[in-house]
Amino acid sequence: MPPPPHRELRKLVRKLGVAARPTEQKNAVATLAALCCNPDNQAAIAAAGAIPELVVLLGPAFQAGMQLDAAKTLINLSVNNDSNKIAIVTAGAVPPLVQLLGPSSLADVQVNAAGALMNLAYITDNQIVIAAAGAIPPLVQLLGPRSSAEVQQMAAGALRNLAVNADNLVTIASAGAIPPLVQLLGPGSSAGAQLAAAGALWKRSVNADNQVSIAAAGAIPPLVQLLGVGVVPALKRLLRSSSDADTKVLASRALVFLGGINDSSGTPVGTVGANTEVQGAMEALRI
Repeated sequence: MPPPPHRELRKLVRKLGVAARPTEQKNAVATLAALCCNPDNQAAIAAAGAIPELVVLLGPAFQAGMQLDAAKTLINLSVNNDSNKIAIVTAGAVPPLVQLLGPSSLADVQVNAAGALMNLAYITDNQIVIAAAGAIPPLVQLLGPRSSAEVQQMAAGALRNLAVNADNLVTIASAGAIPPLVQLLGPGSSAGAQLAAAGALWKRSVNADNQVSIAAAGAIPPLVQLLGVGVVPALKRLLRSSSDADTKVLASRALVFLGGINDSSGTPVGTVGANTEVQGAMEALRI
């Protein structure tokens, strides 16, 4: 969908304001969400002043449906757009997004809030802001069995990106993230949740203390099992088919992590026949 003229965008953004009727706000948010799916429109929408207005709509004064749509629009604006990621955080989006992670929010709202934080956390400075806003404990809570598969996937993805920061990595482990991440590696989880959890554990394993915690939490058997239930072919397909650079990075790192794990005796999993496929995939993709 091509961008409308700047004048029309400004009119649309004005309809996000508190002076507009709820139906006007809802329609304006829906239109902007569709427009910013096109990367060419993202800069124009931000330049028209949409981001601060969307941040306001995340607040407690608005109904869940409006919060849901506003968070989704911020997700779309931030995909592969670092300038918008920075602008969204600068506009104050992080605190209301963290609030929307809480147990009083609907699952769909939690999905979009965690997804927005996941996208924003690709920026180094944003990782610090998000952690300082208290995002880590509620994200860890969302990994649990009471959450939907999509909520778990987005929460694990957000934690994975936050763990790039060394201080955050320690905080995440201290918040109790490792046991629920290990649970998400099991066959009862969706493929997306397994991938996000594997990527998150890969981040944790950079720290030597966390390597011990990961092993103690029982991660090795389900990781080995993952290698036998089609995760590696799925990662290979993802690497070949995805046009998103961040997704490719995640998939490649997950492959590296899976290819490097040892079993409970400290023996590389390649000795049980799993590592050969991983190494082959990595070599074919020049990882």
